[in-house]
Parts: sequence; structure tokens; C-alpha cells
Amino acid sequence: MSLIIAYVGKKGCVMASDKRRIAYFGEKDTREKLEEEIYSGVIENDKELKERSDELNITLKISDDANKIRYIESVIVGEVSSRTTFETRRKRIYGTTNGYQIIEMLGSEITHSENGESAIILFGNKVSKSIANDLISKKWKSTFSLKYMGEIFENILGEVASKTPSVGKKYDVMIVHPEFDDEDPQKYLDGVIQRDVQLLGKWREKLKSDLLEQNETIQLANKIINEGNIGVISVTDGPIIQVTLNENVQAYDTNWKQLAKPGEDVVMISNQEDIELGDKVVIENEVLCIERNKNSLKCDIILCNL
Repeated sequence: MSLIIAYVGKKGCVMASDKRRIAYFGEKDTREKLEEEIYSGVIENDKELKERSDELNITLKISDDANKIRYIESVIVGEVSSRTTFETRRKRIYGTTNGYQIIEMLGSEITHSENGESAIILFGNKVSKSIANDLISKKWKSTFSLKYMGEIFENILGEVASKTPSVGKKYDVMIVHPEFDDEDPQKYLDGVIQRDVQLLGKWREKLKSDLLEQNETIQLANKIINEGNIGVISVTDGPIIQVTLNENVQAYDTNWKQLAKPGEDVVMISNQEDIELGDKVVIENEVLCIERNKNSLKCDIILCNL
């Protein structure tokens, strides 16, 4: 769901993109059918897209706030991506004065690359690229200034958006024109791409770590004890008592850091004087208390099953 247009040459680099993102919710077969109708040009505008999605019982979430191009130093980067259940495929163009590189990635691993000094490059689906190509051949000239090229690209995006809902009506246009004296633009691009891909790898590792941590938290949360035996009182010191946890009970702090394993002691507080060594501590009706007399207890820990 993207259209990115890029010019790279001796004047610099101009890149323009729409900002549309569409999410589909429904049966896999009907989602694929709808996408095919969009990409082939059968569906020509947002109204037809809404009507067809209703016919196929597909829910759509359409937004026009995606950032598909960005600056890195004296380079503009454009990206289109597709996501599967297990992985993300990316296609990127890095453009600057007298140089561009196109890379394809699976996750954060580069699977294909190509480069050149000058070109007009299009990223998008079949119908959007076909319309854009026709318009570029009519409107664009190499003698144009970078600023005017950006205006031409923006006009092209607007015309494409009027003929296919795969392209939105909001756009970004970016321009760079650095001067390279002794440095080869391709070597400069190599360095920028290496840093950018490394940053993506670190981000993916952090995301993976965060997801694993969230999953662990969810699993622990499902083990919180709302009813059952907790342990026995092993030490009393006025209102402060120590409870030895049962063999299937463990304790965590509010950040889900383990504080005590089964058989180890935790600290609790009682406001009642009727406390005896060996008293059973339980949770009844979600209340932590002494089983014998139902005196309530307080603690700042989370009690979970093993």
C-alpha cells in the first residue's frame, strides 16, 4: 500500500511518498481477493473499496499518517514492507548525490542489493507504478530543478491517489544535495546503510526481548493465587511475622522479580495479637489471612503458584 518516487543524479536526490496504510481484518482468502482487486486496478477509489470490503465481510483500518521516507545524514531512505505471521520483508532505497542503493531484507538480514549513479526509481504495486510511469514520461524533464521535481512528484502522487485507493492523498517530499569531493558516494552509502541496518537489528532484538518479557509477565499473572494455602508462620516479632511458603507457592515483587521460592520465607504484617507459630496462612475469598481465626494479613508481594 505504497508509492515512492525517487530521482537520483548529479543534482542530488528527491524522494516523495504517500502516507497511506491499510490493515485488513477477515478471512485470509477474501483478504487476498480484495488485495488483488486493488492491485489490479479493479477498485479505483475509497468509496468502491469500502463497498467491496463490506461485500466480502472484511473490516478495514485506513490511516494516512505512515512515514515511508526519512533522512539519515545526507541520504534519503524510502521503504516499503510486507509482513507475514513470522517475519517482515523490506525493500529500501538509499539515495544521495550521484548514488543510490536498493536493498531487500528479510528481518534485519540483507538478501539482495543493487546500486547505481542516477535513475528514477518507483516502489509500489503494479497499478500505482503503471499510472506513475505514464505521468512521469509526460511531466518530468532532467532539466528541472530539485525543488520543481519534488512538486512534479507530489502532483503525480495526487493523480495516482485519485485512481487507486492503494495510495493516499497525503504526501511527504524530501530533498538532499550534498557535494562529494574526494569521497565516493557509494562508499558513503555503504557506511550509512551499515549503521542503519545495525540499528534495525538492535531494535528487533529489543522488541523480541520486550515481547518475551511481556509473555513471561502474562504467564506469571495467570498464576496469581486468589484462593488456597500459602504457608505457615515460622517467626513472630510483634506485628511482623515470617511465613514459610508451601512447596507450590512462590513470591514476586511488583516488577515480577522473584523474591522467594517454595520453602523460603517472606515477611507479612498483622494488626492482631492472636498469632501462633505454625498457624496456616491462606487466601480465602481473595483475602490473605490466618486460617484459624481469619485475622487479615498484609504484604507488598505477589503470591503465585509454581
